[in-house]
Amino acid sequence: MELQAFHTQVLVLAGILRRRGWRIATAESCTGGLVAAACTQVAGSSDWFERGFVTYSNAAKIDLLGVDAALIEAHGAVSEAVAQAMVHGALGRAPVDLAVVVTGIAGPGGAVPGKPVGTVWLAWGTAAGMQAERLQLAGDRDAVRSASVHAALRRLTEAAQP
Repeated sequence: MELQAFHTQVLVLAGILRRRGWRIATAESCTGGLVAAACTQVAGSSDWFERGFVTYSNAAKIDLLGVDAALIEAHGAVSEAVAQAMVHGALGRAPVDLAVVVTGIAGPGGAVPGKPVGTVWLAWGTAAGMQAERLQLAGDRDAVRSASVHAALRRLTEAAQP
């Protein structure tokens, strides 16, 4: 997957964040840091990009973001509840105005009943509130991950709009 494919989206996001004086954090599971990489490919991203958490394992979600293990046990790592807890953790552990989370099943394995390959939860928010969205993406692992990055950048851009 070419990070250049996200360049235009990131430039739009960067402009909005700079105008608002906002900084962001990412917390990623199935995308393994691709949202952060897309953001930091742009020169000057240090003006608005604070940090990225790669929380691929459940233990990382617990240790780095403070997600309650019981929440993961009850709902699974790929769930609205866990995605929102990840946003809360990212906002609480980074000096940022906005955070975005991606957690999902990119495949080819990992599907469970009710959560087929391509199931992805996005969550994003600020101290004032958060939103979450379930995506059901088609294609192979690369396609799911790429579509997840595009969706995360779109939601960040929308959320950053004044």
